Amino acid sequence: MVADVVSEPSLLSVLPEDLITRFPSLEMSEARRLLSIVHRTGSLPPHAPAGIRRDSFQRVRDAVPMHQLERVTRRPSALDPFIKYGFRTLDGLLVEAVRIPLEKPGRFVVCVSSQTGCALGCAFCATARLGTGRNLAAWEIVDQVRQVRDDLPTDGRVHGVVFQGMGEPLANVSAVVQAIRVMTDPSLQAIDGRAITVSSAGLIKPLPVLLQALPRTRIGISIGHADPIKRRALMPVEVANPLHNVLAIVAQHAKTTRIATMLSYTLLREINDHESDADAFLALVDAYVQQAGMAPRISLIAYNPIGPSDPFVPSEPEQAERFRERLASHGIPVVRRYSGGADVGAACGQLGLESVMDPTHVKSSEHEASC
Repeated sequence: MVADVVSEPSLLSVLPEDLITRFPSLEMSEARRLLSIVHRTGSLPPHAPAGIRRDSFQRVRDAVPMHQLERVTRRPSALDPFIKYGFRTLDGLLVEAVRIPLEKPGRFVVCVSSQTGCALGCAFCATARLGTGRNLAAWEIVDQVRQVRDDLPTDGRVHGVVFQGMGEPLANVSAVVQAIRVMTDPSLQAIDGRAITVSSAGLIKPLPVLLQALPRTRIGISIGHADPIKRRALMPVEVANPLHNVLAIVAQHAKTTRIATMLSYTLLREINDHESDADAFLALVDAYVQQAGMAPRISLIAYNPIGPSDPFVPSEPEQAERFRERLASHGIPVVRRYSGGADVGAACGQLGLESVMDPTHVKSSEHEASC
């Protein structure tokens, strides 16, 4: 029964044109106004708002439910302005999202989850320890953004969204595509598609589906290691989805759209941070540039602890800087990403950590700490 409710459409995952298709008597202006209210307030008003006919309003209200996630935790970091949110789904599962501040005051990015677990088994990710979860419905993805937006300062706004939370977005590609369409609709979340990044370990079959449906959305690929054998040990996805094939697809997309691919590389001490590892990565980047006709964006990520029997440690800062300089010396744009909120499990690779540490965590009451 609950599974049926989770999978059915919600007003949070419906586009204005979807409503028009389902209710032909509804005018586009009415559909836009109605859904704008839903996204702004998180609910439907008890009576038809001005500008929407009463019978049209009632038909939509009776036929399309309004589901929401329950916010159960809000954990501000004591180290930086990052905030992690925990949401309970209708079937009692925990998903997490993170509010990320940008340099420009009042602008934020929301890091969202697309699944309640992950089946890909990346060795440096806490969510992988949860194992296979279920796909989130489009409305469950959108509602993470909506609820974080509602918790912003008065002058704050959501500038962008990154699919870097729990789960593999391409394993849930249809819901991710619909969620992004809702996020970018001017009358709904109104987020610029170019400010949305979908980060993936690299699944070859659904990748073209995403790129064709959302050509303005940036794609990010997690590298792990440039050597196929060493990558396989860190990211089992390499077995069925070789990285060089994945990069060939995204390079063609970059060549067509002129939107550079983000290549993310988590630095692990004595595992992938030597000069020889950097050289292998450079060879991979060179092949991408030859196909794309432009350089990718490279994001170097510090490893964050993921709980008991943690198999890795972060690279030494000096070694991480040498790795960055090795790449930059070849004219490749490289940034060392600041991954905040580590003290509350909000940093890269840590989402789902609390569930790994304490499976009963989702049942706890909301914890509101002061910002």
